Amino acid sequence: MSDNRLSFKEMCAKFDVTPRTLRYYEYIELLSPEKEGRNRFYTPREVARMTLIMRGRRFGFSLEEIRQWLEIYQKEGTEPQLQAWLSMADRQLVALREQARELEHTIADLEKLRGDAAKLLPKS
Repeated sequence: MSDNRLSFKEMCAKFDVTPRTLRYYEYIELLSPEKEGRNRFYTPREVARMTLIMRGRRFGFSLEEIRQWLEIYQKEGTEPQLQAWLSMADRQLVALREQARELEHTIADLEKLRGDAAKLLPKS
């Protein structure tokens, strides 16, 4: 075994994911580990893809969006992938900013209701 490959267990630990998650990513063809018998090994390419997958999930992209984006690189190369990324990022930034506004509004409402409730309690 090459030193630059990770085992299934090491990959789960490195990215703090469950074995089920890693198997699912393989099932939906986000990852393609090398197989030796029943063992799976992840090359630096797969580690890089997993890094992108985890980052994409953190930013709120769906697994299907991530899969399509990764596929662009394989079929069309870097420039079309970067163009697609810019479009995806712009769209997601709009959505995240809206979520942030909604969250700020919800926090303000909760703070007001908490303050109103606190005023109803007798002073001690």
